[in-house]
Amino acid sequence: MKLFMPKQHGAWAMLVIPFWLGAAAGGIVWQHIPFFIGWVLLYLATYPMLLMFKGKKIPYYRKWTLIYLAPALLFLMVPLFTTPTIVYFGFSMIPFFIINAYFSSKNKDRDLLNDLSAIVVFSIAGLASSYLPAASIGREAILVFAASILFFTGSTFYVKTMIREKRNANYKWISWVYHLLVPILWVSAGEEVAAIAALPSLLRAVVFYGRPLTVIKVGIYEIVNASLFFIIMLFAI
Repeated sequence: MKLFMPKQHGAWAMLVIPFWLGAAAGGIVWQHIPFFIGWVLLYLATYPMLLMFKGKKIPYYRKWTLIYLAPALLFLMVPLFTTPTIVYFGFSMIPFFIINAYFSSKNKDRDLLNDLSAIVVFSIAGLASSYLPAASIGREAILVFAASILFFTGSTFYVKTMIREKRNANYKWISWVYHLLVPILWVSAGEEVAAIAALPSLLRAVVFYGRPLTVIKVGIYEIVNASLFFIIMLFAI
């Protein structure tokens, strides 16, 4: 049986990076392994679940939602058993899921607000991962949360300027100004390492703009950029 997988390849970086940065910030424990497996399966379940709101092929999407959701809940029982209050992070994701469901029902999956809602959900997972070992959130966890939101928001702006909005001069300036302000913001907050982690994004937003890059190349460069962000942010926490 061929697995039903999400088509948004960029979401995988958002799935992995905030979670493991949060784990590193709070201290990695063995429970992070089933937690991460459950988190991945939950993401896989939400993809067909959101497609059901379009009102088409509902039985097919329901089947795949249940295929992924059932084992997801089993794996997520491990962190829930050891740290019951972690469930509140799941509750905090619900309003953003509702926003995603709304845009899915309107066939506006590429809307900026829809993207930002998803970014917040993935970043909350980083908070939950950091919270798991000691049931507390430290400065490093907040740093990871904020850095994840800022980084992936910038990535959203950049990808739009390279693909769907590549002829929109206003989007270009929004992207450039945003990417310039992020490292300035981090320096003013006394987080110089986080500012360094934001510099590759600034460089690629300016240097690559207007170049005839294929969608595949844009994706590959984003993987490289996300990897640099992850590695540098490890030094920040």
